[in-house]
Amino acid sequence: MRLVVDLNRCQGYAQCAFLAPDVFTMHGDEALMYDPLADDTQRENVRRAADACPVKAITLDYEDQGAAGGKAGASRVG
Repeated sequence: MRLVVDLNRCQGYAQCAFLAPDVFTMHGDEALMYDPLADDTQRENVRRAADACPVKAITLDYEDQGAAGGKAGASRVG
C-alpha cells in the first residue's frame, strides 16, 4: 500500500494522526509527517484515517498482490 497526502489541501485537523498514529504524526499545529509506504498491517487504520479526513487530502494506492506487481488502482478516500 502506498499513500499520498495533498499537503496543500491538508488543514491539520489531525484525524489521520489520531486514527493511524504509526503512520501519521503532527509536528506543531499544522505540519503533518507520514510514511508514504505504510506497512500492510496498518491498512485498516490508514483506510479509516483517509475516510475521516474532512478535506479528503489522503489518496491510497493498493497494490494487487496476486497480479505480478500490477496496480489495482488508486482511490481518493480521505
